[in-house]
Amino acid sequence: MSEKNKLRFGLLGKDIDYSFSRAYFAEKFEKEKLHHCSYENFDLADLSDFKRVLQTPHLKGMNVTIPYKQEVMPFLDNLDEVSKAIGAVNTIVFNSDGTTTGYNTDYIGFQKSIIPMITAEINAALVLGTGGASKAVVYALHKMGIKTQYVSRKKGLNNLTYDDLTEKILKDHKLIVNCTPLGTHPDVHQKPNLKYAQLTSAHVLFDLIYNPTETAFMKAGKKAGAKVGNGENMLVTQAEASWHLWNM
Repeated sequence: MSEKNKLRFGLLGKDIDYSFSRAYFAEKFEKEKLHHCSYENFDLADLSDFKRVLQTPHLKGMNVTIPYKQEVMPFLDNLDEVSKAIGAVNTIVFNSDGTTTGYNTDYIGFQKSIIPMITAEINAALVLGTGGASKAVVYALHKMGIKTQYVSRKKGLNNLTYDDLTEKILKDHKLIVNCTPLGTHPDVHQKPNLKYAQLTSAHVLFDLIYNPTETAFMKAGKKAGAKVGNGENMLVTQAEASWHLWNM
């Protein structure tokens, strides 16, 4: 089939050459002999060009990544109840009637990844970052009955700063989830500004980042004896959930 007649899928984001999605779907399409499908990056400096992207012929679905998971919402015709509740979208379906619908599959991927790591001692979590990904994490944790506290570099109405994190707060919040881009390739030495020496073997550190597979955040947690995990399985799960939505 010629390229121009293929069903097109893609990833919307900024500076996304590193992204997992394009390689994942290229491999999936090859393995499953879906030669009528293609996947491409829509790498936009800002969303002023998004209306042009919406006119792309044969576009069936998109994933959305940093920094557009919240910004893209006003451009869409419909939002499902979960994405409304979370306040962020990571999947767009282009409907047969020409409308668009936003969904969030991040929380599904995160929940499936984190459940095997949860111990009886974990009843509260620190969520580092306040962007779209962090909102999906909080939604998933609340569904699991785990209390959450946002942490950010700047003081806000609903978040603590890193300087606010006392030894007692760290002790009370045994799950720590990094939803910031700190530590992503190529800036692999960066990590959130935690007092890692105060962590224990009862802590679990989960990093949404998957490149590198072991981030500076994870290494520092490991050194303190904590259990650690990354976002690779989360990405596979949310990608397959997106694929299901595109083919409903």
